[in-house]
Amino acid sequence: MAKQSILGRITQLAKANINALLDQAEDPALLLDQMVRDYTNSIAEAESAVAQTIGNLRLVEQDYAEDVAAANDWGRKALAASSKADELRAGGNTVDADKFDNLAKVALGKQFQAEKEAKDAQPTITSQTAVVDKLKGGLDSMRTKLGELSSKRDELIARSKTVDAQRQVQEAIGSIDMLDPTSEISRFEDKIRREEAKVLGQQELAASSLDAQFESLEDLDKQTEIEARLAALKLGAGGSQGSISQ
Repeated sequence: MAKQSILGRITQLAKANINALLDQAEDPALLLDQMVRDYTNSIAEAESAVAQTIGNLRLVEQDYAEDVAAANDWGRKALAASSKADELRAGGNTVDADKFDNLAKVALGKQFQAEKEAKDAQPTITSQTAVVDKLKGGLDSMRTKLGELSSKRDELIARSKTVDAQRQVQEAIGSIDMLDPTSEISRFEDKIRREEAKVLGQQELAASSLDAQFESLEDLDKQTEIEARLAALKLGAGGSQGSISQ
């Protein structure tokens, strides 16, 4: 029963539909982690049980081999005793001949018993060998499934991380669209242009003020010249004309 239950458990686990379980799971990654643990533990338990089953089979096989060897050995002893009995009887020593014939019968009885034990062990060896083969096959299937589970889990985790990264990028893009930084740059550019215009206005105002100062200076020189000429006229017409021609 123990062997059959182990085989049944291995078969059930080996036939597990991973994709169907994943489709029904709310968190496939957690399910896969649990399945990997369950499979790993089941494989370790099954390996121990299979190893014990194989060990028991090897013991039965050793007993069978010993029975076969013993049967052959008792057969040789029976033949030797029978031959000795024939030799003694041919020489007229019937008493010792009977003793060796009896000894040959004992050896033949031992041979018969060893052959019977070997024959009885054959069905057990055959059935146990079939069980061991099935258990080994089940273990191989479990190991294959475990590899599939591990690969599936790694693939799923990688895909989950990719989805998270894509979601973050999309959220960042959405935030950028909502903030519209180009409008902020435009406002800043307008502010700079206003400051530049203000500086240009100040420069232009300063230049016009300087021109006005020079114009007032020229007016002062002109007025001085007029006053000088007027003074010269008052000194005398001749002198003033000479001054003018000069």
